[in-house]
Amino acid sequence: MNTAPARPAVIVGVSQTKDSRAVLTLAAWEARCRDARLIAVMAYGGNPTLGAPGGRPVAVSHTADDGRLAAESALRDALTDALGEQADLAEPLAVTGPAGRSLVEAAQVTGASLLVLAGGGTTSVLPGSVSQYVLRKAPCPVLIVPDDSPGEPAPLADREAGAARQHP
Repeated sequence: MNTAPARPAVIVGVSQTKDSRAVLTLAAWEARCRDARLIAVMAYGGNPTLGAPGGRPVAVSHTADDGRLAAESALRDALTDALGEQADLAEPLAVTGPAGRSLVEAAQVTGASLLVLAGGGTTSVLPGSVSQYVLRKAPCPVLIVPDDSPGEPAPLADREAGAARQHP
């Protein structure tokens, strides 16, 4: 019988509509500091033909596989963009459903030690609806990264090199 505790996880929410580089870089750093798995979650779903852009006929049908494949591809691209060669260290997870609920469920299932997501915008003092849902329901601490973070965060490899120089 294996009684070793499962390795903790850091869950990071990745959006298809936002540049997720800062969020992924920070989450990867947190996972490394915590010796935790990094699980990048992208939610997809709904009926893509409802509210279709004017240039696309509403009658165009999409399958569930189309949505899953698009989300998986976007997630891989975001991981590669943010983490470069270390993208393979993250576990990509494309899930169908509302983003907030998907993130909270992933945190519950994995016993996450931290949940990281992007802020809801800079036009309001309050976080966005996904952030609000996650803040109310998450089973672990939540880190919300502001959308208007000053400057680009250093790549993960650069951060690790700097930390190694500071803490031999």
